[in-house]
This record gives sequence, C-alpha cells and structure tokens, in this order.
Amino acid sequence: MRRVTISADWTLVALALVLSAFGVATVYSAGQTDLNLRFVGLWRMQVLFLALGIGGAWMVSRLSVRALDYLTPAVYAATTALLVLLLFIGRGAGPGKFTKSWLYIGDVSIGQPSELAKLAVVIALARVLSQRGEAPKSLFDLWQPALVVAVPWVLIMMQPDLGTGLVFIGFFFAMLYWAGTPWHLLVLAASPGVSLVLAFNTGLWGAWFTLVVALVIWSKPYLVESIATVAANLVFGVLAPWIWSDVLDGYQRQRILVFLDPSSDPLKSGYHVLQSQIAIGSGGLFGKGFTDGTQKRLGYLPEQQTDFIFSVVGEELGFIGVAVALALSGWFLMRCIRIAGRSTNPYASLVAFGLVSMLYVHVLINVGMTIGVMPITGIPLPFFSYGGSFMLACWIAVGMLVRLSLEGRGRADTLVI
Repeated sequence: MRRVTISADWTLVALALVLSAFGVATVYSAGQTDLNLRFVGLWRMQVLFLALGIGGAWMVSRLSVRALDYLTPAVYAATTALLVLLLFIGRGAGPGKFTKSWLYIGDVSIGQPSELAKLAVVIALARVLSQRGEAPKSLFDLWQPALVVAVPWVLIMMQPDLGTGLVFIGFFFAMLYWAGTPWHLLVLAASPGVSLVLAFNTGLWGAWFTLVVALVIWSKPYLVESIATVAANLVFGVLAPWIWSDVLDGYQRQRILVFLDPSSDPLKSGYHVLQSQIAIGSGGLFGKGFTDGTQKRLGYLPEQQTDFIFSVVGEELGFIGVAVALALSGWFLMRCIRIAGRSTNPYASLVAFGLVSMLYVHVLINVGMTIGVMPITGIPLPFFSYGGSFMLACWIAVGMLVRLSLEGRGRADTLVI
C-alpha cells in the first residue's frame, strides 16, 4: 500500500483535550458539596461523553471536505426534520423543563438535536455563501443565506430556546463578515433587531434610527432596500411595547429587568447572577482552592455543573484560573482562525470560521452572563459544561477542523498513514 503523508494541526487537538480535561475536573469539583445534590457523580458521565465526542471527532475527521460538501443538504434536511419532530414529542429537562428541546426514548434523554443543528446550519450556510462566487453586495443578496438560518432558528425559538437562537444569529453575521459582506450591509441587516431592543428607551431608539437613516443615505442601497430597511426599523420600534406587554411571558420580562438591575429581585430572578458574581468575586487572585468553593459547597450557586460552571472556576481557582481558562480558549480560537485563513477552498474556510464563531458565541454569552454583563439564557461553556449533546457537538467541530487543516495550506505536524 502506498504511504501517504498527511499533516494535521495537533496543537488544536491538544488544546481541545486540555480544555476538556479542565472541564471534567471542574464538573467533578461542582459535585463536591456539603449537600446531597443530584450531580455528585456527574463527572463520570462527563468522561463518557468526552470519550464519545473524541470518537465522533475521529470519524468526522476521516470525511473529506468534498464529501462533507456533498452531504451538507442531507445533513441540513435531517436536522431540520428533527427540530420539527421536537415540537410534537420534545420534552424539557433540568432548568429547561418547560421547553421542548430534548429528545427522549421512553424516560431516557438522548440529547438536544439543536446542538447538532448548529453544526448543520454552519456547513449549509458555508455551502450557500461559497457557491455565490462573490461577496454579497446588497441586502437582497442576503435572502438565501438568511433563509438557511431562519428555518431552524424559527423552529428553535418555538421550543422556545432563546440562548440557542442567539448563537445562530451570532455565527450568521460572523460568517457573512468572513464571506466578505461589507460592514454597512451587516449593520443595515441587523438594524431592525437592534431597533426592537432599543425601542424600550425612546432616546436610544431615536439616536439609533437617525444613525440608520444616515447610513442608508451614505451607502446608497437600492431604493426598495432603503425603504424596506427604514420601514422595518420603524415597525419594530412601534411593535416593541406590544411585544413587551403581550408577547413576552412574565419570566422573560423579569429576566430582562434583572439583567438591567440584578438587585431588583435578589431572591428570585436576580438570585442566579448575584450568587455567580459573589462566587467569582470571592475567588480573589488565587481562589479558595480546588473543590473548596463555599458558594458551591453550600448549594448557593445555581446550575453549577452546566450554565454557571465558569463561576466554579472563578471561585475556586481565582483570577489565575480564569485567566488560564480564557487564555487556552483564546489560543484555541487563534488556531481555528489560522485554519480558516489558510484554506484555499472557500467552502472549507467558511466552515472553519463558522465553527469557531459558533463556539465563541457560547463563550461570550456564558462568561458574560456569569459576571452580569449578558442576560441569563442557559448557554453552556464549550468543553466545560456538563452535557452529552454539547460535548459531542464541540468535538465533532474539532474533528471537522482537523480535517480542514489536513486539506488546507496550514500544515503543522505530519502523520504517516
């Protein structure tokens, strides 16, 4: 048999392994409490999830970029069908017990299809953008990529799962940017959503609307697009009070108010973020010691094995531990961007950038909500938070990135197979 020399970015794999090991150790620590909590032994399951994830990454890494491109429509259709199915048979679990996000066989949860849907949408969006042959030059050029994201996004918001919906929006705009979309088009495309958020403050919305009109005049899009953009901002601004009072549930309104002022409801909606801030702040420079966090041990820290696992790192390992975790994550980010930047295949480059965007929107939101600068949305931290579906999705992304590094120009180490 002919010997073929293949290169792989083993630094990327090593970083993913280190981050995952760090995560398993933190899940173990999260279970070491003075109370009889249900997640005492979850670290063993996390090790199993990690093993399954590594196996999934290995299998995906054997799939060529050309084969991945060919399979993209089928993967996208299958995950979309699963999201539709969830609306009928999906059930909740844990803090999301009122959603329809989990798929069950009998009484056994087999995961969240939305985690795999993120990967499917990334590769589908990359396929659509790469087939254009040129960067979008008008808002009309964005209709097809927007549709690719909108279909699963709507299905996920119907579960409802706001956190995952935010992740879709994040990597959608990131991939448009990587595809060469002019910045002013990205701002105009996002402007109706920004108007919806800012319309709760008349002064802020008025300033934003003025900026949008000035940008339309400066960039000179097609007349229809100009009118549609301005009209959409007006409509969303007018609809905001109605959405606030009649569309949002009481707990959703309360989450927004608590985000603006956590002390407004310290014993209920504001409890999570206040306890997280106390835990992280009490860690100081070096932390209280591994497994010795008092907020965690006394059960004051909510969902400490999943959504607020970063708070455990801050409390027990302090600023040094947080800095190490974020530095490793940043190094991983740079390796992924290197793969995207050195790929000669537009599809492969967009997939790589989409995957890293997906992961780091999670990091941004998760870390932000634990320190109180982002609203609480139930977003896990990549490689750290407990959960099989998300760990599998993270490692499948690693497997895809390894394959992309094999077929790109960025060759690090060599392996003979």
